[in-house]
Parts: sequence; structure tokens; C-alpha cells
Amino acid sequence: MKNGQLEKLNLYDISKGVSEYKNWVVSEVNDHALRIAVINGEFHWHKHEDCDELFMVLEGELFIDLEDKTISLKTGEIFTIPRNVMHRTWSKERTVNLCFEKTSNDING
Repeated sequence: MKNGQLEKLNLYDISKGVSEYKNWVVSEVNDHALRIAVINGEFHWHKHEDCDELFMVLEGELFIDLEDKTISLKTGEIFTIPRNVMHRTWSKERTVNLCFEKTSNDING
């Protein structure tokens, strides 16, 4: 991945064959990163102090636990978590999602 890569990327091809948890930056725009994540199970509770985080599901179903409820996202759906909100993501099967966040994102919790 490079800033301003001037290269066409196919997110389905990039994530094909990945079955265990993996989260990586595929592109950057200004001071934001587009991350792709493959999840099959749980990620730990955490929060981002300096930015909001937007999730978009490409494949499968992503669950986002908040302190008072659980959100279910299916293919094509998005959800934004405001900064400083504790959350964790998980899935019952292989799920692929995009995350839009600041490049300098810190994870705490």
C-alpha cells in the first residue's frame, strides 16, 4: 500500500484466501486510512481516543458490541462508532469488513 497509489485495487481479491484474523491498511486518503479486516471470532474491547471509526461489511455478518447493546451489520451496511466509545467486534463465521479511520488512530482499552 502506498499513499496515492494510482493503482486499481480489488478488495475481494485482496481478502480472498484469508481465513484467520487479519487487519491491514489498503489505501490512504489525506489523513485517513482505509483498512480491510477479516475476522472469524472476537477482537478485544477497546476505544479510539482521537477519531471516529466507520465499519462497512463486504462479506458475512459483523457484530459490534457496545456497552449497552449489540449491532449486527450485514453485507453493504455501515455503522460509525464515535471516538471514546468502548466496543469490540466479532463474527460467527469468516467476515470481511472495511474500516475508515484516521491514519494516526490509537487503540486503548
